[in-house]
Amino acid sequence: MISSRAVKNLLATLFWVAAWYLLAVSMGNPLMLPTPVQVLRRLWQLACTGQFWRITAVSIGRILLGAVSAMVLGALLAVLTTSSPFLDALIAPVMTAVQATPVASITILVLIWLSRDFVPVLICGMMVLPVVWSNVCAGIHAADPQLLEMARVYHLPPLTIARRIYIPTVLPYFRAACTGALGLGWKAGIAAEVLTVPGKSIGRMISESKLYLLTEDLFAWTLAVVLLSLGLQKIILKLLAGRKSHA
Repeated sequence: MISSRAVKNLLATLFWVAAWYLLAVSMGNPLMLPTPVQVLRRLWQLACTGQFWRITAVSIGRILLGAVSAMVLGALLAVLTTSSPFLDALIAPVMTAVQATPVASITILVLIWLSRDFVPVLICGMMVLPVVWSNVCAGIHAADPQLLEMARVYHLPPLTIARRIYIPTVLPYFRAACTGALGLGWKAGIAAEVLTVPGKSIGRMISESKLYLLTEDLFAWTLAVVLLSLGLQKIILKLLAGRKSHA
């Protein structure tokens, strides 16, 4: 049975699609604003080509490489910084600076030192890293002090304390960080591709569509980015829910 929230989301989507259609028709200039039908038709044409899937696969691979690496590194840094006040004082300003710096500025700076094919990987990782680090730190600090005190009284080994107390407490924070950070990393990675224009990438197609005034292609690739982002988030949510049910 369809939930009321799903119905509301569907109605809201239909409203904005209708508004888009009416605005495009009133302008009467597909070069400025194509209709939703034109964009969907163009997206379907692109999706029927092998090149489309090769390009999207490369971009998805870059984003996942950066995001997964940052998730692992963020969790490890959280463990280290919560156990060492010195490391926490050293790392925290860096995380704050990364979160506050615009993606475009970081991308241009990194492009000076790295290959354009690797820049989106690093940019995605830099956006994901602070989110995972801060959430995992919060999860570690949220561990029940009474359970920890009891573990110390009974001289439980560190691995047992981690498995029985810290991991169950941290996992919800880690799941929330992963689902939220993936969307952020995807947008940052695509933005980096648009700025650096790697050989095969969605960002390159968006950049070239704008350069050559291929407005339907520009909207179609942008819609593909949105749909792929939603699909990746759904997959991650299902994977994390599956792990939760087996925990």
